[in-house]
Amino acid sequence: MSVVFVDGWYGPDPGDWQSVWAERLPGSSRVLQDDWEHPRRAGWVARLDEAVAALAEPPVLVGHSLGVLTILHWVAAGAARPVRGALLVTPADVEENPEPALAAFAPIPRGRLPFPSILAASANDRWMSPARAGYFAGLWGSECVPIGEAGHLTGAYGPWPDGEPLLAKLLV
Repeated sequence: MSVVFVDGWYGPDPGDWQSVWAERLPGSSRVLQDDWEHPRRAGWVARLDEAVAALAEPPVLVGHSLGVLTILHWVAAGAARPVRGALLVTPADVEENPEPALAAFAPIPRGRLPFPSILAASANDRWMSPARAGYFAGLWGSECVPIGEAGHLTGAYGPWPDGEPLLAKLLV
């Protein structure tokens, strides 16, 4: 089964959990963005669409931070390509944390996702409170799973083995 990693602002870090997982999952891929430091919503959404279009089968998407919003905007724009499911990890709340570089990703889409999804919410994520994560999970039809005090799960966090069972639920 195909797994597509949709990284957030500043892209992948060597040794981060997405990199570790991608190395372990044969046939997985990552969405490569034209500019990791100056994200443009239309461009990021287009790269995701291209990545999914290149696959022979519907993938499971694994989004982190701004990558989650990229998935949501892709769906909201009418993505016609099938997806098996999505793991939405510590989304960036660009409404409550108004970072100018990310303004184009607001507002956060509020429509129900057309595929199964799990939202992994950290108790001490500076980019999205647990209450907001629960609110959005309800709107998106996602299962909201608290992952403890994991911060924003940046590259400094490491491999995140506790998240692998969440992905496994979507791969069945």
